[in-house]
Amino acid sequence: MKSIATILKGTVPALAIFATVQCTSTSGVSAADEKTFIVGPQTADCTGVAPMKCLQVKEKPTDNWSNFYTNIEGFTYEPGYEYVIKVKTEKVENLPADASSIKYTLIKQVSKTKK
Repeated sequence: MKSIATILKGTVPALAIFATVQCTSTSGVSAADEKTFIVGPQTADCTGVAPMKCLQVKEKPTDNWSNFYTNIEGFTYEPGYEYVIKVKTEKVENLPADASSIKYTLIKQVSKTKK
């Protein structure tokens, strides 16, 4: 019986540490899966499968605006505001030919500034 008690004394703390490490606040998102976007105050005419309006997005303040052809899940855009947002990116498997190969999901809206 002493050997089982000895094993449990070593195993229980190890399991507790393992469980704590697995429950981190980043929810399994690594830095490689996160991007910060600056979203412009106006959309632009663009053409995907059909004519549409695209968000204007850049990753650094010094970059030029570029058309963003897909949506960002959880993000609600309001014209007239410039946003800084953090998004999670995920590769999408088995998608239609006209769809983005990356899914974007809002992690956090860092700022929203009237422009």
